[in-house]
Amino acid sequence: MDDAAFVLFIGVGVLWTIMGVVAVIAPLKADGQKIRFGKWGLVVAVPIVVPLIAALVFAAIWHP
Repeated sequence: MDDAAFVLFIGVGVLWTIMGVVAVIAPLKADGQKIRFGKWGLVVAVPIVVPLIAALVFAAIWHP
């Protein structure tokens, strides 16, 4: 039963992440602007994405 709760937690987290991305992109596309990621976009995105991916890989590999 522990695995079912974890899967539910991850599923809700992924859903909220997708909703957040759509909420950011939708107003920009409504004005007809191009979606671009410059140097400062990477400065913000990389420290968020890299630890998230590292934590998921660590959790997938290491089973107690």
